[in-house]
Amino acid sequence: MASSVAAVVVAAGRGLRAGGGLPKQYRLLAGEAVIRSSLSLFAWHGEISAVQAVIHPDDRANYNKAAAGLRLLPPVAGGATRQASVRAGLEALNAAAPDIVLVHDAARPFCSTELVSRAIAACGQTGAAVPALEVTDTIKRVDADGYVDGTVDRAPLRAVQTPQAFAFPALLEAHRRAARDGREDFTDDAALAEWAGLKVTVFAGESGNVKLTTDEDFAKAEARRIASLTDVRLGNGFDVHAFGDGDHIWLGGIRIPHDRGLTGHSDADVGLHALVDAILGALADGDIGKHFPPTDPRWKGAASDQFLKFAVERVAKRGGKIAHLDLTVICEAPKIGPHRDAIRQRIAEIADLSIERVAVKATTSEQLGFTGRKEGIAAIATATVRLPWSW
Repeated sequence: MASSVAAVVVAAGRGLRAGGGLPKQYRLLAGEAVIRSSLSLFAWHGEISAVQAVIHPDDRANYNKAAAGLRLLPPVAGGATRQASVRAGLEALNAAAPDIVLVHDAARPFCSTELVSRAIAACGQTGAAVPALEVTDTIKRVDADGYVDGTVDRAPLRAVQTPQAFAFPALLEAHRRAARDGREDFTDDAALAEWAGLKVTVFAGESGNVKLTTDEDFAKAEARRIASLTDVRLGNGFDVHAFGDGDHIWLGGIRIPHDRGLTGHSDADVGLHALVDAILGALADGDIGKHFPPTDPRWKGAASDQFLKFAVERVAKRGGKIAHLDLTVICEAPKIGPHRDAIRQRIAEIADLSIERVAVKATTSEQLGFTGRKEGIAAIATATVRLPWSW
């Protein structure tokens, strides 16, 4: 039986050294809050069942905006130290009692899905594991007056990152014990686990998994994020559904009253189906019928938002971002205009985008063809996707 895995994303610090007038986890990086990258990483990861953010109470509005549309547990308030904040997150997860918990700093937005998977696998083998890099610089000891006091052998040294992975019961008990003993001075969870007597192993970290601290870090990260997504893809999707009996249709994730319904194996949301095919087309990853065949009874009457979420997750797993979604609906009725902004907002929520990156248009076929005869609705979609370049 597979282990249940949860993640704690620590974001309660003030982090003002990075500038920008906001705690660093809420500063924008390539148009997206830093914390959103970290939250999305775990929310979309197939092995993670729950994501618990720990935030400062004063940051709730910023958090709500950054986390909109993601599948997350309600955030909890952190404490005066990072250690206290992690403990708050662990206590919030206690009712769910996962087997493994990953603790990650929100200000590390470049962590990959592969690193998360390695953390889970390493913890499953040893019970406590942290990502680490060999130290390549020469390390000096320096005295209080600024004089070199010696050179440190760097061979056994490692620079440790997050996410750090632990058996959940053991880490929670270690945190509780430290709190009872008045120990609040541990700089990471591995140090606390070592103090509590746990054996902690290391696994290969990633050089790109940097923690953003200064304004210079953000400048480098901005350039890196944009430069890394150089493979720009364009995908097209087309779908048709016929009218049948009913008193409403689903279109773009919105229920619209109408004197007829649309027929189909799922909820027949022609707009979302076209968007799914457009995204999958950009990925060269088949079509909606390949992943959700109409012959499968699981999808009978199913809400199509889960199909779009699946396509978005496929992009995230490739390390990419959806840059823009464009949907055109072709029908004589119902009128789409009054529902346009609601459809845009719903698509943006499902696809984890800002509404400015979603376009919805509507037209008729001038009473020509099956749409002109009001026999059904057609939709055309285009998806622009940015992926890391690979041959």
